Amino acid sequence: MLPLAGVRVLDVSQVMAGPFCCMLLGDMGADVIKVEPPVVGDSSRRSMGFRLKGEDSPGFLALNRNKRSIVLDLKAEADRETFYALAKTADVVVENGRPGVVDRLGIGYETLKALNPRLIYASISGFGPKGPWANRPGYDLIAQAMSGVISSTGLPGHEPVKSDIPVGDLGAGLFAAYGILSAIIAREKTGEGQLITASLFEAALGLSIWETAELWGTGKSPGPLGTANRMSAPYQAVKASDGYFVFAAANQKLWLSLLQVLGRPELNEDPRFRDNSVRVANAKILIALLEPSFLERTVEEWVDALLAVGVPAGPINSYDRALDSDHTAACAMVQDIPHPVEGSFKSLGFAVKMTGTPQKMRLPPPLLDEHGAEIRAELAAGARA
Repeated sequence: MLPLAGVRVLDVSQVMAGPFCCMLLGDMGADVIKVEPPVVGDSSRRSMGFRLKGEDSPGFLALNRNKRSIVLDLKAEADRETFYALAKTADVVVENGRPGVVDRLGIGYETLKALNPRLIYASISGFGPKGPWANRPGYDLIAQAMSGVISSTGLPGHEPVKSDIPVGDLGAGLFAAYGILSAIIAREKTGEGQLITASLFEAALGLSIWETAELWGTGKSPGPLGTANRMSAPYQAVKASDGYFVFAAANQKLWLSLLQVLGRPELNEDPRFRDNSVRVANAKILIALLEPSFLERTVEEWVDALLAVGVPAGPINSYDRALDSDHTAACAMVQDIPHPVEGSFKSLGFAVKMTGTPQKMRLPPPLLDEHGAEIRAELAAGARA
């Protein structure tokens, strides 16, 4: 028995934030019904510039396992009535449409709450339901820019750089899943559902822990540091004789161990480097003094030497190297998913492990409307999958 077995989720979302949230719920056993518009379905089915074998993009495949698909034209009365029938059987609805869209379609929270008071309704948007930016369209790039994330990413003095990992989109999906699970627990006590809102903007801000701490602690807005850290130094990427690697001398013990490996004990007597707070303030000067030493050995030699004395260090892997590593295999972070069109395809595994109720890959990403007839038959019979 998976922890969310018996929980029905209507996924009325597209692209990334909502589908990611619903996939996480599906991995935990929820019956996720993906409600898609006619003809094209979720727009991410047609995204990306490459394909495996079928028409659906690898991006869609990556975000929609453990779901069933039904096509409903929510502008048509008959299909909207089918959706209402589904909503009466559902525990959760997740949507990430542009502001106002769900109300115009007649599937907003107040409408569905009247049909099902126990319904938990999660609405994911670009900027949330309130405030002067609430009606703006939401994309991860925009959220990263307007939340401040881009202002602190990249290298000083260079053009703006966003985080390649879509922290606004995926963060909003994670925060929404956290809210949904909390609301399920609360419903056990109150018997009632509730409205949950999450946004890309709030997710990007909510993850900006060090940056806001620096702003409020110093009064200065943090700028880009490259790979360096705002709270500790030295803690960044450096160049060895054959490439770059990273290390983290994040406390005094690790700092002294680093100096031992470098053969530079005199640096601890320099008042600019004696403790972490002054090392952070003088990080650029410190790294400039250390760089010549790092050029004397290879990445592998430095990583081995630093790990031997307890200093965290590692190479900068490409994704292919990271995914092919023995450690990734031990973490079961790559899985082969069988698919009726693709044959099989590789997908990321479950990033959190549960010993008592481990997640399962129960269903491959659905073809468009693959389960439409099945879901309608269940409604007619008054049953669930």
